[in-house]
Amino acid sequence: MTLTAAAPLAPFANEPLLELRRGAERTALTQALADLDAHLPLRAPVIVDGAERGGLPRRSVDPGRPERVLARAGDASAEDAAAAVAAARRAFPAWSATPAAERAAVLVRAAARLRDRRYELAALILRETAKPWPEADADVAEAIDFLEYYARQAVALAEPRELVHVTGERNTMTYAARGVAAVIAPWNFPLAIPGGMVAAALVTGNTVVLKPSEQAPACAAALYDALRGAGLPAGALHLLPGGDEPARALVVHPHVHTIAFTGSSAAGRDILRKAADVVPGQHHLKRVVCEMGGKNVVIVDADADVDEVVPALLHSAFAFAGQKCSAAARVLVHADRYDALAERLAGAVATLEVGEASVFGVDVPAVIDPEAVERIARYTAMAHADGTVLAQAPLPAAASAAGGTYVAPLLVAGLPADCPLLHEEVFGPLLTIEPVASVDAACDIVDASPFALTGGLFSRSPATVAHVAARTPVGSLYVNREITGARVGRHPFGGNRLSGGGTKAGGPDYLLAFVEGRVVVENTVRHGMVV
Repeated sequence: MTLTAAAPLAPFANEPLLELRRGAERTALTQALADLDAHLPLRAPVIVDGAERGGLPRRSVDPGRPERVLARAGDASAEDAAAAVAAARRAFPAWSATPAAERAAVLVRAAARLRDRRYELAALILRETAKPWPEADADVAEAIDFLEYYARQAVALAEPRELVHVTGERNTMTYAARGVAAVIAPWNFPLAIPGGMVAAALVTGNTVVLKPSEQAPACAAALYDALRGAGLPAGALHLLPGGDEPARALVVHPHVHTIAFTGSSAAGRDILRKAADVVPGQHHLKRVVCEMGGKNVVIVDADADVDEVVPALLHSAFAFAGQKCSAAARVLVHADRYDALAERLAGAVATLEVGEASVFGVDVPAVIDPEAVERIARYTAMAHADGTVLAQAPLPAAASAAGGTYVAPLLVAGLPADCPLLHEEVFGPLLTIEPVASVDAACDIVDASPFALTGGLFSRSPATVAHVAARTPVGSLYVNREITGARVGRHPFGGNRLSGGGTKAGGPDYLLAFVEGRVVVENTVRHGMVV
């Protein structure tokens, strides 16, 4: 397919979120869900070089009703991964030589395709991951934002950078694609996160092998379809749904140049270790772009407005059942405000509505799978044994009868300082609260953590805000608001320490992780002409 560049792009603007208080929007989403259900199960095959490989032995299900099969999916092997890398290598010279404006135009057209299917895609995300309507819609909007934002960034990045010049010498720096990029994506933002990583790699001229989460293959297939339908050549993107085998093969493959990963800290560290080895046939150092877990702390100062703190904490800790790497997990509140906040927060947690994600107004949906239920149950038992449960939202009988993977939201106090529940990522609807003597004491606790992804602060003092911002090591500090809901271009996102490599997705520097700089130093003083 011949690619043609689009007209110059307008300045970037975030995709507006749907206003779900409007009946027309709720009706459209409900209809989209009914239409989706009528066509289940979907297909998510292994696709290499534009062709399907193997059968569809795997399946993804609705966590709220596991008997509902969302998709029949392929089960990629190490051999499939090798074939995908080989095809991506063959496609790399032509795709990397495609002008940046034409590559950007593909992303913009793909964004338009996602926009046209917005209600349908939100319904798909809701069904495949039990993500409630507001969160599912935001996921689609974020995927659109990544495509639009990186398209504009890539056009600017393609312009040679002027360096310091001296008489008789011209110096320039350009950025070139690195090669084949392996994208290993999570299930909790099943369209936005793979969309962002894939878009960044493609628009800078790399070819991509996408290994989506085994829990959300249909969402990845929808992203693949949008990009291919927008004119992306078959060899530039390959889809490997399945288990861990293809991901492991991609990490150690000698012809993979960049690995973009979002997931747990343990998995990320394993990837970093294995990617560091230079194996036979490999002539480069692999670059790993990793965003990993967090144990995110919200600090509440003595002058904080409790009326602002409570709803922000509820949303940060319990929306999407706490299944966000940025979710609030631990609250450190000044002792002078502890009793008031603990009482108000406990009352609010007890009223949280647990239920199917498709019900408008549900606060806490099912968690992703039975393994998540078991993991959260271990921490819940720890909370009951070692601390004081201040509040536990009830599980409705209907949710239990449906067989969904539901867990009760929990607020816990009184845990000993060395309790694992205070230091390990739970990835579920469990929040702890503790009094501290001062903001500095809270900062000491944050600084002692190996994680540094997001954090929050509630304070009316500009001096306190500046002080905490200077002290805290987190990648993103949110002040007097919820600590989730980063928007592309406005809130570049990425962690430090064991929470990530420091790259900021949705920010002005992210594309640099997918390119290599090349400098040309030219002597401009001519001494004759070669004949």
